[in-house]
Order: sequence, then structure tokens, then C-alpha cells
Amino acid sequence: MIELIQPAKRLLQGIVLMSLLSAGTAQAAPIDLIIDTDPGADDVVALLLAMASPDELKIRAITTVAGNVRLDKTSRNARLAREWGGREDIPVYAGAPKPLLRTPIYAANIHGEEGLPGVPVHEPKQGLAKGNAVQYLIDTLSKAEPHSITVAMLGPQTNLALALIQAPDITRGIKEVVVMGGAHFNGGNITPVAEFNLYADPEAAEVVLSSGVKLTYLPLDVTHKVLTSEARLKQLAAVDNQASKLVVDILNAYVKTDMEHYGMPGGPVHDASVIAYLLKPELFKGRQINMQVDSREGPTYGQTIADWYNTLEQPSNVMWIDSGDAQGFFDLLSTRLARLK
Repeated sequence: MIELIQPAKRLLQGIVLMSLLSAGTAQAAPIDLIIDTDPGADDVVALLLAMASPDELKIRAITTVAGNVRLDKTSRNARLAREWGGREDIPVYAGAPKPLLRTPIYAANIHGEEGLPGVPVHEPKQGLAKGNAVQYLIDTLSKAEPHSITVAMLGPQTNLALALIQAPDITRGIKEVVVMGGAHFNGGNITPVAEFNLYADPEAAEVVLSSGVKLTYLPLDVTHKVLTSEARLKQLAAVDNQASKLVVDILNAYVKTDMEHYGMPGGPVHDASVIAYLLKPELFKGRQINMQVDSREGPTYGQTIADWYNTLEQPSNVMWIDSGDAQGFFDLLSTRLARLK
């Protein structure tokens, strides 16, 4: 009897070991993702990084909003990024042409009149998807499995705010909203205290914040620590394909203003940090805090009030990312761009 039990025991142990090894190497399901964006130089870098990562990110759609430039230009630039990334399978929906309440502002002084500095633009072969981005968000999120879809917000939050105003119950379909926006320790980049995406539509940011969705913010506090350098741009150039050349040309033109304004040795690639966070959250650190958005007219309009030290002892409503591994970010970007043409 003992002679029969021992081989069976060893076989069972082997099966258990193989199961554990398989579980350890099993790939997580890709993130179900909608990217809401206002391209924009750094938005295009973010889109290329996302499109080069199909194993981790299942991009349902790209939705566009007015922000860095007018809606017609952000929508064209999103379609250009899609063309450059070889991902014409991803629909692009145009959304809100102006903020909820405030007078529209743009950032042509940073991104150029066409929204894409350093590279020539053209009309992409493939057009926009039929329908409106806001209605797409309502339809998709209302039909989604509970807490299944992540929304990456790379511009003003107008589209999602409009969707939430019209259909508040869509929060049930949202897993997480990851925002590039806000500033605390760093100070602002459009006013002394406000970051552009929040200043462009603070009322929309308030709507999203008050909806109760799970929120992660990547503010200037972290993006101003993840900077280009001569060596990092050479690293990207060494990939030596169309995608890397586009990114290097865009960044060489885009980062100059921030480098001069802040006296920094390199420039930030703001929106691409959101995609890097989704791909490799271990590159970033932060904490749960209470955050409010200031929508009062005056010098603090658009400011994100981040209670980093819990001074007000209010419930946390945002994961606030304040630091990141800069070289890790550029290693990830160069590796993923190498997958594209």
C-alpha cells in the first residue's frame, strides 16, 4: 500500500507545483480602456504608447475634446496618431467643442497652431466614427459590466462631465478614471496655481470629482519629474522607426518652452505618464488624499486643492501621484515604440 501511495503523492505534488507556476506566469486580462484626449504633442506620444501595448490595453475608442487646440484639430490629430500607430481599427469620436461654462482657451503657444509641433500634419485617410463622443460614453458605459472600463483623461474633462450630467448612472460601468491634470507642490503652468487641463474646464472636473468614481490624478507634481534629456532623446532616436522619429521630432520642438520657462534640464511628456501608469504602475508613487477643485472666479480659478497632509481630515477621494521613475518611463516608451513601424 505504501509503495502505491508514495508515487501518487509525488504526482499530486507535481500537479500542484505546475498549477502554481502557471498561475504565476498567467497574463492579466488587458485593461478595457477609453482614451479621452485633446491632441496636443504629449497626447500623441501617449496615444502611440497605448497603441503599441495591445496585450495590456484594449482600446475601445478615442474620444476627442477641445483643449490644446480647437476640436476639429484635436480630432484630426487623434486620427493622425491612429494612422501613425497602424491602429485604424480604433474608432475616434469627436466630442465637446467648448467647456461647460467658461470661455474656451487653447494652448497654441505650447503646441503650435495645429497642435503638433515639429512634424507636418495632413488630413488622415480614415475619418471620424459616426456619432458624438458624449453619446458614445453614455451608451458604452451604461451597457458595460459593472466597474469594467477605465477612462484615461488626457485633456479637459468636458466629455465625461457632460455624459455624467445626462446619465449619472454610467458610473457603474467605470472601473477607474485616470487624469493627467492638476498641480500642488509644483505650482501651475497656465496660472501660478492652475494646470492647463483643469483651468480649461474646472467645472467639468468638479462634476467628475463629485460623481464618486475611482479617481487617480497624475499632476504636474509628477510630470515635472519625468523629464527628457539629451541621452533619453538619443535613446528614443535609436529605435529608428517612423514612430520613434515622430516622437523625437515632436518632443524636440515641444519641450523647449517648458525648459526655458522653468529653467529645467529637460521637458515633461505629461499625458504619456497616464499610459505609463496604466502599463507599469510600479513606476509611480502617491497616496490617497482629499482633493477639491476651485471654480471661483479670481486668481485661484482652476486650482486643485490637494490636502496632502490630511490637514482638513476629510475623506480621501483621489489617488494623487507625486513621483515617478523617469528613466523607467523612457525605457518603457522606447521599448514600446520599437513595436510600431
